[in-house]
Amino acid sequence: MDPLYLALSLFRRRRYEECASICTELLVKNPYDQAVWTLKLTALTEQVYVDDIEAEEEGIAEALLDNDAVAQMPRPGTSLRTPGTAVGSRPKTQAGRPVSGMVRPGTLSSRPGTMEQALSTPRTARTSRPVTSQSARTVRLGTASMVSEPDGPFVQLSRLNMSKYAQQPSIAKPLFEYIFYHENDIRHAMELAVQATQACKFEDWWWKVQLGKCYYMLGMVRDAEQQFRSAVKQHQSLETFLRLVRVYVRLDQPLSALEVCKTGLGYFPEDVTLTTEMARLFEGLNDIVMSVKYYRQILQQDATHAEAIACIGMQHFYTDQPEVALRFYRRLLQMGIYNVELFNNLGLCCFYAQQYDMMLPCFKQALGLATDEAVADVWYNISHVALGVGDSNLATQCLRLSLSTDNNHAPSYNNLGVLEIRQGRAEQARAFFQASASLAPYLFEPNFNHALLSQKVGDLQTSYMVVQKALQAYPAHIESRELLLKLQAHFSFI
Repeated sequence: MDPLYLALSLFRRRRYEECASICTELLVKNPYDQAVWTLKLTALTEQVYVDDIEAEEEGIAEALLDNDAVAQMPRPGTSLRTPGTAVGSRPKTQAGRPVSGMVRPGTLSSRPGTMEQALSTPRTARTSRPVTSQSARTVRLGTASMVSEPDGPFVQLSRLNMSKYAQQPSIAKPLFEYIFYHENDIRHAMELAVQATQACKFEDWWWKVQLGKCYYMLGMVRDAEQQFRSAVKQHQSLETFLRLVRVYVRLDQPLSALEVCKTGLGYFPEDVTLTTEMARLFEGLNDIVMSVKYYRQILQQDATHAEAIACIGMQHFYTDQPEVALRFYRRLLQMGIYNVELFNNLGLCCFYAQQYDMMLPCFKQALGLATDEAVADVWYNISHVALGVGDSNLATQCLRLSLSTDNNHAPSYNNLGVLEIRQGRAEQARAFFQASASLAPYLFEPNFNHALLSQKVGDLQTSYMVVQKALQAYPAHIESRELLLKLQAHFSFI
């Protein structure tokens, strides 16, 4: 059998390593065979290729060192960084954002306003994403891929004649993907994209998208926006619309991102990917009703969409419909999803739906699957079960187990403070509330409980100061407002 035909057959069957080894043998015999050289480029690229549309996560470096001007006080409903408090029933992540049904880019990170705030935010493996950026992640991917090359990199980028290869579209495109994904050399990839764009007289939309990708990776977001806009005018591609949405999310312009999604749906009606982006954007803006509406549209097109099922199930749970939420989570279990978060949610739904026979097996399975990152949340939820059956000692033990695995778990400190108040230990409770408030300034419960405790013991000045912090975190909390009015009336009377 012809070796080149065998290599092509292996490539079609996704046996990329064997394909690359055969191409290496052929290149030893004839180093100038462009077909074999291009095939090896593509095979090496496919080994490390990742879908980078949803792979980025904004780190502290991107958040604090960019030059994009963003409104400090945006209008309500126009910013993902200050989404407002339209829905106060959902808990928040350690970074301060409302929880989502699925872990995805942006749900674990928050954009800090100052360097002090960024450094004070706990960023460990158990709480939020580490402070590495997207570039550092891809550098690790690139170095790992080069380990598979015993004789060094396949292409010496410093010796490439970019203008020569830019004139040959059949070679330039595989070469660009190799440089971008395998070698992770954004500078050389951008140089090739610029020259190829000029060689095709700015008429190839594909090169404009690749150039926009390079600009985005280098933090030149406005330049990337121009390239993607120009590419959309020439050719309406789903990838281009998605990347343009990512640009506007990075710029904190969710309304512009929604317009891009609506424009894309005009060319790709009822597309699941664009509809998912719209649902995520509405969820980020705290418009949960519209978010659930689009997630339901997604399920009409794709009944196995795990993110839509999880988000709708979570919304039913937080709107006091645990029986309905249980149906959605059981569907995920039937689809083969088997992780600690699913069993944790199943246990909570069974508890609030009064299906106690299934509650304990679900939590037991969740503890068996839990890693260090999730075991704290499982013990925290088990403490709620213990409180529900009236066993305060078991609840205290569960909360302490949660803190033993994650010392930065702010809700556990808050609930321990409440249990200490029941035992009549005010000083210990005050310490727990202060620890919870320092770890999670976005939570209003620790400050509100601290204010109530201070009022009870007669420390009205501390109560007045702390309840104001609670209202900053959740301005619509009625009990905090009533407490503040009582304290103001007391001070005005004095």
